[in-house]
Amino acid sequence: MSTPFPFTAVVGQDDLRLALLLNAVSPAVGGVLVRGEKGTAKSTAVRALSALMPEVDVVSGCRFSCDPASPDPGCPDGPHAPGGFESRAARMVELPVGASEDRLVGALDIERALAEGVKAFEPGLLADAHRGILYVDEVNLLHDHLVDLLLDAAAMGASYVEREGVSVRHAARFLLVGTMNPEEGELRPQLLDRFGLTVEVAASREPDQRVEVVRRRLAYDDDPAGFAARWAGEEAAVRARIAAARELLPRVRLGDGALRQIAATCAAFEVDGMRADIVMARTATALAAWAGRTDVLAEDVRQAALLALPHRRRRNPFDAPGLDEDKLDETLEEFSGDGEGQGDDDPDPGPDGPGGGGGGEPAPGVPPQGGDTGARPEGGEGGEPQPSGAGEQSAVRAAEPFRSKVLSVPGIGEGAAGRRSRARTEHGRTTGARRPKGALTKLHLAATVQAAAPHQRARGRSGPGLVIRRDDLRQAAREGREGNLVLFVVDASGSMAARQRMSAVKGAVLSLLLDAYQRRDKVGLVTFRGSAADVALPPTSSVDAAAARLESLPTGGRTPLAAGLLKAHEVLRVERLRDPARRALVVVVTDGRATGGPEPVALAGRAARLFAAEGTASVVVDCESGPVRLGLAGQLAGELGGTAVTLDELRADSIAGLVKDVQRRAA
Repeated sequence: MSTPFPFTAVVGQDDLRLALLLNAVSPAVGGVLVRGEKGTAKSTAVRALSALMPEVDVVSGCRFSCDPASPDPGCPDGPHAPGGFESRAARMVELPVGASEDRLVGALDIERALAEGVKAFEPGLLADAHRGILYVDEVNLLHDHLVDLLLDAAAMGASYVEREGVSVRHAARFLLVGTMNPEEGELRPQLLDRFGLTVEVAASREPDQRVEVVRRRLAYDDDPAGFAARWAGEEAAVRARIAAARELLPRVRLGDGALRQIAATCAAFEVDGMRADIVMARTATALAAWAGRTDVLAEDVRQAALLALPHRRRRNPFDAPGLDEDKLDETLEEFSGDGEGQGDDDPDPGPDGPGGGGGGEPAPGVPPQGGDTGARPEGGEGGEPQPSGAGEQSAVRAAEPFRSKVLSVPGIGEGAAGRRSRARTEHGRTTGARRPKGALTKLHLAATVQAAAPHQRARGRSGPGLVIRRDDLRQAAREGREGNLVLFVVDASGSMAARQRMSAVKGAVLSLLLDAYQRRDKVGLVTFRGSAADVALPPTSSVDAAAARLESLPTGGRTPLAAGLLKAHEVLRVERLRDPARRALVVVVTDGRATGGPEPVALAGRAARLFAAEGTASVVVDCESGPVRLGLAGQLAGELGGTAVTLDELRADSIAGLVKDVQRRAA
């Protein structure tokens, strides 16, 4: 087994280390979600934590790691006789992004259950992680139904596997840690809420600290065992401090004053539901135990808010995470009560004893309590240099987004699970049956019985019941929804540059981006103006990044419509090589005018017919305005083989859109 990088050797990242340690002290906090750019020691810190976790006693031979002091009465390997246990290190189990449902929750052998009446269950990763750590790297890329199963198990402390009337239940209590890069897409708000704490991490901009990071990493790579040995003392101190905090935790008192501050803070930041209050209470209690105190102070409540609320206060995917700390301090001061916990600026006293770092000093390599959890990468929004061009105008703010009508790709696909277009999926309504390809996952019972029935006499069966063989088994064919690649091709030329008009256009695209977020799509953004087209955003799962690029989009110059379409065609060609199963929807936002270069209209028509020849689904959002309209956007939609909608018709509640839909159905 490889030697992990020592937890106490991680440079900086105080909030990340504190959040992980609080979950080690009190797993009831509910895990931690680590958000940040790549290369910021997210995975390193999580893997290092497992070496600090206390050993666990398990029943000998139990595949589900039952505690010998209180074995699970419903354990599939039970009942367990008294005695017979062994001690081992707490496990850290990694859930790969491409894991199947059976790999996560376990596999029930339906074939043996039907043919032999045997309930054969092979435990999954949730069973392996029981009483340990379950680590999900790139949790935002995990399929939604797997995230649902994962978080349900974390909330209930048990995993349930039910297949065709056969069910298995086993305990699954673990410290859940997820990491993600927000640039690759966000988690749904209801899933964000299920993580107890969240931490934003970014690489340090201090040269000395960056030098120390490189120095330690090179030393570790040269001699992992020797490097770990040099940090063994600090690791032992933190391990002892975790054990001491766990022992102290049941004696920590959460007074009425602290509870009022917690409730007032959650109300002030308008978080939904009551989970935030409960998580804050558990976090504040763990903070007090970590500091070696038996009373929760205001400083604990403040730090708990900074860790537990940022991901819960977001109202839509385009809101930046984080808290207004001035507002937080005002709320805590207003509800400070009878003087309990007035020491917000007091240093952490630290516990006396092993690993306590007495005299107010934290243990070596351990972050001090407090600090800003809202670390942000430096640089302006978008961070991209703006192109220059003739007639360029400054960026216009987008109008208020609205609920857009659903745009979908015709036909049936087989892409990634989502909520936009029809697709053959593993989850959804049953539409038929087929022979299984590989392992049987979803049995179609009626089709299986129908396939077996004609052969019963040949199999020697004359009485009631059926003899079912492997060839009889039928897999349920299901239909659900898939996520698509929605590629926006936005005209930013001078003909679109009227401020009020461009504001409405940006508001419409922002509305479609919000719809794409809710439907689990990938998005891309191509813009054209002046003499060329640019890929403002390559296809990504991060609608936040697309919204930021859109907000800073300047306008002006000629209208190279053909260049924009050809650039979009090239983006789709490359994306098909990367992800051939994901179907594309091209949304062209333009007034249809084409200027600049020889024969601009003819060139645009030829470029558009490339999409029609390949059968790429497309929609033209007609931005033409004024009393005299040329209908060029409609002509472009015809060349693309798609449909055209106006900005007004794009609204889900648009009367014009409803009338047009009725007329289309009647035709």
